[in-house]
Amino acid sequence: MRVSAAILGVLLVAGAASPSLSAVRITSDPGGQIGPYMAKLDALRNSGQSVIIDGPCLSACTMVLGVIPRDHLCVTSRARLGFHAAWRLNEAGRQVTSPDGTELLMSTYPQPVRDWIARRGGLSPHLIYLTGNELTSMYPVCQQGQSVAAGGEPGPEHVLLSPRSSSFASGGNLPRKRFHP
Repeated sequence: MRVSAAILGVLLVAGAASPSLSAVRITSDPGGQIGPYMAKLDALRNSGQSVIIDGPCLSACTMVLGVIPRDHLCVTSRARLGFHAAWRLNEAGRQVTSPDGTELLMSTYPQPVRDWIARRGGLSPHLIYLTGNELTSMYPVCQQGQSVAAGGEPGPEHVLLSPRSSSFASGGNLPRKRFHP
């Protein structure tokens, strides 16, 4: 009986943990379609969860920089953000650059990221990477065992689900993203 009560107590305490104290760790995200990513990122922002970029975050994943508040975001030395123009399928089923989708991507990014992209010639079908000192000059570096969100203790880490559909794509032929806590 005491063991059951102890287990129940642990479960109740775990269930009462605030989602705003947890973090999503991005370790390998090849991107996907813009619309579903935006919806997931909006939900993540509204949850109050923090985001740790700890590996490749490519294509539509990079919208995290403009959607998640800077004080709920940090990067590790493994963070690698890859940017390119949005694309869509034409009538023949071929990928073509989408000016509207690319404009939407650019409008999502904070000004320092837009400036960085502009200095590299803008978004094109080819990936450009933001890493290292350039990235850490724009975003806080994650500290071992430290909560990203202000005023909280480190909490459990969760994963973000992979979106599947939209009218614009960003990284659509790449394998589905994987997150590892």
